[in-house]
Amino acid sequence: MSDNRSGAFVGGFLLGAAVGAVTGLLIAPRPGRETRQLLKKSADALPELAEDLSTSVQLQADRLSESALRNWDGTLTRLREAIAAGREASYRERQIFEQTEPIATPARDSSEAKAFEQL
Repeated sequence: MSDNRSGAFVGGFLLGAAVGAVTGLLIAPRPGRETRQLLKKSADALPELAEDLSTSVQLQADRLSESALRNWDGTLTRLREAIAAGREASYRERQIFEQTEPIATPARDSSEAKAFEQL
């Protein structure tokens, strides 16, 4: 979780820096020619900034993918263990049930038995 937050922070920081630089250049009291030159330098730096941001995002995606895979493996292991425990418990219960003797029921008279059979 901290890796995800740090990646988001770095991405947000870089994006904020780019937007802040452009805004600062546009608002700064400079002649048009100087502002254009600064904007050109900033525009020239944008591909490098985009590449850095892309690399950062890719690293974060790889970490997230690895984390999700580890979590999935753990979940799958716990699920297999739970199924095995359920099968074992079912087997034990069946063994106990088969070992118990059936409870004797009082005999019913023939009229009750006939009525029951007709249902």
